[in-house]
Amino acid sequence: MTVIDVTDATFEQEVLERSRATPVVVDFWAEWCGPCRTLTPMLEKATAAREGEVVLAKVDTDANQQLSMAFQIQGIPAVKAFKDGQVVDQFVGVQPPPAVEQFFDRLVPSEADRLVDAGDETSLRRALELEPGRADAAVALGGMLHRRGEEDEALEILDSVPRSFAAEGLASRIRLEREAPELVDAFKALDDGDTERGLDLLLEALPNADGRKDDIRRVVVGVLDELGVEHPLSRETRRRLAAALY
Repeated sequence: MTVIDVTDATFEQEVLERSRATPVVVDFWAEWCGPCRTLTPMLEKATAAREGEVVLAKVDTDANQQLSMAFQIQGIPAVKAFKDGQVVDQFVGVQPPPAVEQFFDRLVPSEADRLVDAGDETSLRRALELEPGRADAAVALGGMLHRRGEEDEALEILDSVPRSFAAEGLASRIRLEREAPELVDAFKALDDGDTERGLDLLLEALPNADGRKDDIRRVVVGVLDELGVEHPLSRETRRRLAAALY
Protein backbone atom coordinates (compact mmCIF):
# COMPACT_ATOMS: atom_id res chain seq x y z
CA MET A 1 0.00 0.00 0.00
CA THR A 2 1.34 3.43 -0.96
CA VAL A 3 0.50 6.04 1.72
CA ILE A 4 2.51 9.25 1.93
CA ASP A 5 2.44 12.36 4.11
CA VAL A 6 2.37 15.53 2.04
CA THR A 7 3.20 19.12 2.98
CA ASP A 8 2.84 22.55 1.42
CA ALA A 9 6.37 22.12 0.07
CA THR A 10 5.96 18.62 -1.39
CA PHE A 11 2.39 18.72 -2.68
CA GLU A 12 3.22 19.70 -6.25
CA GLN A 13 5.71 16.87 -6.72
CA GLU A 14 4.05 14.18 -4.62
CA VAL A 15 0.46 14.80 -5.73
CA LEU A 16 0.17 16.88 -8.90
CA GLU A 17 3.14 15.39 -10.74
CA ARG A 18 2.65 11.87 -9.40
CA SER A 19 -1.01 11.92 -10.48
CA ARG A 20 0.06 12.14 -14.12
CA ALA A 21 1.12 8.50 -13.84
CA THR A 22 -1.03 7.16 -10.96
CA PRO A 23 -4.25 8.51 -9.43
CA VAL A 24 -3.67 10.17 -6.05
CA VAL A 25 -6.34 10.40 -3.36
CA VAL A 26 -5.65 13.23 -0.91
CA ASP A 27 -7.00 12.95 2.64
CA PHE A 28 -7.23 16.38 4.28
CA TRP A 29 -7.35 15.69 8.04
CA ALA A 30 -6.33 16.99 11.47
CA GLU A 31 -5.31 15.35 14.73
CA TRP A 32 -8.31 16.72 16.64
CA CYS A 33 -10.84 15.51 14.02
CA GLY A 34 -12.77 12.48 15.28
CA PRO A 35 -14.52 11.73 11.95
CA CYS A 36 -11.08 11.75 10.29
CA ARG A 37 -10.03 8.83 12.48
CA THR A 38 -13.11 6.95 11.26
CA LEU A 39 -12.57 7.66 7.57
CA THR A 40 -8.79 7.22 7.25
CA PRO A 41 -8.79 3.44 7.85
CA MET A 42 -11.40 3.06 5.10
CA LEU A 43 -9.23 5.07 2.71
CA GLU A 44 -6.20 2.98 3.62
CA LYS A 45 -8.11 -0.27 3.13
CA ALA A 46 -9.38 0.85 -0.29
CA THR A 47 -5.88 1.91 -1.32
CA ALA A 48 -4.36 -1.41 -0.22
CA ALA A 49 -7.01 -3.38 -2.12
CA ARG A 50 -5.94 -1.75 -5.38
CA GLU A 51 -2.32 -2.89 -5.13
CA GLY A 52 -0.42 0.19 -6.19
CA GLU A 53 -2.97 1.48 -8.68
CA VAL A 54 -3.82 4.40 -6.34
CA VAL A 55 -1.66 6.47 -4.00
CA LEU A 56 -3.09 7.84 -0.75
CA ALA A 57 -1.64 11.20 0.31
CA LYS A 58 -2.37 12.60 3.78
CA VAL A 59 -2.39 16.35 4.42
CA ASP A 60 -2.53 17.66 7.99
CA THR A 61 -4.61 20.81 7.52
CA ASP A 62 -3.31 22.44 10.72
CA ALA A 63 0.32 22.09 9.65
CA ASN A 64 -0.28 22.90 5.97
CA GLN A 65 -2.61 25.87 5.90
CA GLN A 66 -1.51 27.07 2.46
CA LEU A 67 -2.91 23.87 0.94
CA SER A 68 -6.09 24.18 2.97
CA MET A 69 -6.59 27.70 1.63
CA ALA A 70 -5.65 26.79 -1.94
CA PHE A 71 -8.22 24.00 -2.06
CA GLN A 72 -10.81 25.90 0.01
CA ILE A 73 -11.02 23.24 2.70
CA GLN A 74 -13.89 24.34 4.95
CA GLY A 75 -14.70 21.05 6.61
CA ILE A 76 -12.78 17.86 7.31
CA PRO A 77 -12.33 15.10 6.54
CA ALA A 78 -12.18 16.26 2.93
CA VAL A 79 -11.06 13.89 0.21
CA LYS A 80 -9.98 14.87 -3.30
CA ALA A 81 -8.88 12.60 -6.13
CA PHE A 82 -6.28 13.82 -8.62
CA LYS A 83 -5.51 12.63 -12.14
CA ASP A 84 -3.21 14.39 -14.58
CA GLY A 85 -2.67 17.17 -12.08
CA GLN A 86 -6.38 17.97 -11.73
CA VAL A 87 -9.12 17.24 -9.19
CA VAL A 88 -11.44 14.69 -10.81
CA ASP A 89 -13.63 13.67 -7.85
CA GLN A 90 -14.14 14.64 -4.21
CA PHE A 91 -16.30 14.37 -1.11
CA VAL A 92 -16.50 15.84 2.39
CA GLY A 93 -17.29 14.00 5.60
CA VAL A 94 -17.34 10.35 6.58
CA GLN A 95 -18.86 8.11 3.91
CA PRO A 96 -20.13 4.53 4.24
CA PRO A 97 -17.61 1.90 3.11
CA PRO A 98 -19.49 1.06 -0.15
CA ALA A 99 -19.38 4.74 -1.17
CA VAL A 100 -15.63 4.88 -0.45
CA GLU A 101 -15.09 1.77 -2.56
CA GLN A 102 -17.10 3.25 -5.44
CA PHE A 103 -15.06 6.46 -5.19
CA PHE A 104 -11.85 4.46 -5.64
CA ASP A 105 -13.37 2.26 -8.36
CA ARG A 106 -13.98 5.32 -10.51
CA LEU A 107 -10.25 6.07 -10.45
CA VAL A 108 -8.86 2.76 -11.66
CA PRO A 109 -9.56 0.58 -14.70
CA SER A 110 -12.24 -2.04 -14.18
CA GLU A 111 -11.66 -5.68 -15.05
CA ALA A 112 -13.60 -5.10 -18.27
CA ASP A 113 -11.39 -2.08 -19.09
CA ARG A 114 -8.29 -4.24 -18.77
CA LEU A 115 -9.80 -6.99 -20.91
CA VAL A 116 -10.66 -4.52 -23.67
CA ASP A 117 -7.11 -3.15 -23.53
CA ALA A 118 -5.79 -6.72 -23.92
CA GLY A 119 -7.80 -6.90 -27.13
CA ASP A 120 -7.66 -10.63 -27.87
CA GLU A 121 -10.84 -12.53 -28.65
CA THR A 122 -11.06 -14.35 -25.33
CA SER A 123 -10.60 -11.11 -23.40
CA LEU A 124 -13.20 -9.27 -25.47
CA ARG A 125 -15.75 -12.02 -24.98
CA ARG A 126 -15.13 -11.96 -21.24
CA ALA A 127 -15.49 -8.16 -21.19
CA LEU A 128 -18.91 -8.51 -22.80
CA GLU A 129 -19.90 -11.10 -20.23
CA LEU A 130 -19.01 -8.62 -17.49
CA GLU A 131 -20.56 -5.61 -19.24
CA PRO A 132 -23.10 -6.74 -21.87
CA GLY A 133 -23.56 -4.22 -24.63
CA ARG A 134 -20.21 -2.52 -23.99
CA ALA A 135 -19.55 -0.73 -27.27
CA ASP A 136 -15.75 -0.79 -27.54
CA ALA A 137 -15.61 -4.52 -26.77
CA ALA A 138 -18.49 -5.33 -29.13
CA VAL A 139 -17.04 -3.33 -32.03
CA ALA A 140 -13.58 -4.88 -31.61
CA LEU A 141 -14.98 -8.41 -31.39
CA GLY A 142 -17.48 -7.76 -34.17
CA GLY A 143 -14.62 -6.58 -36.37
CA MET A 144 -12.67 -9.78 -35.70
CA LEU A 145 -15.65 -11.95 -36.55
CA HIS A 146 -16.42 -9.90 -39.65
CA ARG A 147 -12.89 -10.33 -40.97
CA ARG A 148 -13.21 -14.08 -40.37
CA GLY A 149 -16.48 -14.21 -42.27
CA GLU A 150 -18.53 -15.06 -39.17
CA GLU A 151 -21.09 -12.40 -40.01
CA ASP A 152 -24.16 -13.73 -38.22
CA GLU A 153 -22.44 -13.78 -34.85
CA ALA A 154 -20.89 -10.38 -35.53
CA LEU A 155 -24.35 -8.93 -36.23
CA GLU A 156 -25.80 -10.52 -33.12
CA ILE A 157 -23.11 -8.89 -30.98
CA LEU A 158 -23.24 -5.51 -32.70
CA ASP A 159 -27.02 -5.25 -32.71
CA SER A 160 -27.06 -5.67 -28.92
CA VAL A 161 -25.14 -2.41 -28.40
CA PRO A 162 -27.31 0.63 -27.67
CA ARG A 163 -26.54 4.07 -29.11
CA SER A 164 -23.15 3.39 -30.66
CA PHE A 165 -22.35 4.93 -34.03
CA ALA A 166 -19.39 2.58 -34.44
CA ALA A 167 -21.46 -0.56 -33.76
CA GLU A 168 -24.31 0.59 -36.01
CA GLY A 169 -21.86 1.46 -38.76
CA LEU A 170 -20.13 -1.91 -38.72
CA ALA A 171 -23.43 -3.80 -38.56
CA SER A 172 -24.75 -1.82 -41.52
CA ARG A 173 -21.56 -2.48 -43.47
CA ILE A 174 -21.98 -6.22 -42.95
CA ARG A 175 -25.56 -6.06 -44.21
CA LEU A 176 -24.55 -3.97 -47.22
CA GLU A 177 -21.74 -6.35 -48.14
CA ARG A 178 -24.40 -9.04 -48.41
CA GLU A 179 -26.99 -6.99 -50.24
CA ALA A 180 -25.11 -4.32 -52.21
CA PRO A 181 -22.06 -5.77 -53.97
CA GLU A 182 -21.73 -2.54 -55.95
CA LEU A 183 -20.27 -0.95 -52.80
CA VAL A 184 -17.26 -3.27 -52.73
CA ASP A 185 -14.92 -0.52 -53.96
CA ALA A 186 -16.06 1.84 -51.21
CA PHE A 187 -15.37 -0.72 -48.50
CA LYS A 188 -12.03 -1.67 -50.03
CA ALA A 189 -10.99 1.99 -50.03
CA LEU A 190 -11.91 2.28 -46.35
CA ASP A 191 -9.96 -0.88 -45.53
CA ASP A 192 -6.95 0.40 -47.49
CA GLY A 193 -6.92 3.63 -45.50
CA ASP A 194 -8.22 5.78 -48.34
CA THR A 195 -11.01 7.17 -46.18
CA GLU A 196 -11.83 10.13 -48.39
CA ARG A 197 -12.37 7.94 -51.47
CA GLY A 198 -14.41 5.44 -49.47
CA LEU A 199 -16.69 8.17 -48.17
CA ASP A 200 -17.01 9.70 -51.64
CA LEU A 201 -18.13 6.38 -53.10
CA LEU A 202 -20.66 5.83 -50.32
CA LEU A 203 -22.12 9.31 -50.76
CA GLU A 204 -22.28 8.87 -54.54
CA ALA A 205 -24.27 5.66 -54.05
CA LEU A 206 -26.96 7.31 -51.91
CA PRO A 207 -29.22 8.73 -54.64
CA ASN A 208 -29.85 5.27 -56.13
CA ALA A 209 -29.70 3.28 -52.90
CA ASP A 210 -33.46 2.71 -52.61
CA GLY A 211 -34.07 0.87 -49.33
CA ARG A 212 -30.40 0.88 -48.34
CA LYS A 213 -29.98 4.59 -47.67
CA ASP A 214 -30.20 4.22 -43.90
CA ASP A 215 -27.51 1.54 -43.83
CA ILE A 216 -25.20 3.68 -45.98
CA ARG A 217 -25.87 6.64 -43.70
CA ARG A 218 -24.94 4.56 -40.65
CA VAL A 219 -21.68 3.42 -42.27
CA VAL A 220 -20.74 7.02 -43.10
CA VAL A 221 -21.64 8.24 -39.61
CA GLY A 222 -19.62 5.40 -38.08
CA VAL A 223 -16.56 6.39 -40.10
CA LEU A 224 -16.99 10.05 -39.14
CA ASP A 225 -17.35 9.09 -35.48
CA GLU A 226 -14.02 7.28 -35.68
CA LEU A 227 -12.39 10.28 -37.40
CA GLY A 228 -13.69 12.73 -34.78
CA VAL A 229 -15.39 16.08 -35.24
CA GLU A 230 -12.08 17.95 -35.64
CA HIS A 231 -10.90 15.90 -38.63
CA PRO A 232 -10.84 17.95 -41.85
CA LEU A 233 -13.09 15.44 -43.62
CA SER A 234 -15.79 15.42 -40.99
CA ARG A 235 -17.54 18.77 -41.44
CA GLU A 236 -17.65 18.65 -45.25
CA THR A 237 -18.77 15.02 -45.30
CA ARG A 238 -21.56 15.72 -42.81
CA ARG A 239 -22.77 18.58 -45.01
CA ARG A 240 -22.71 16.38 -48.11
CA LEU A 241 -24.46 13.57 -46.26
CA ALA A 242 -27.27 15.88 -45.13
CA ALA A 243 -27.65 17.26 -48.65
CA ALA A 244 -27.84 13.77 -50.14
CA LEU A 245 -30.45 12.59 -47.65
CA TYR A 246 -32.65 15.65 -47.37
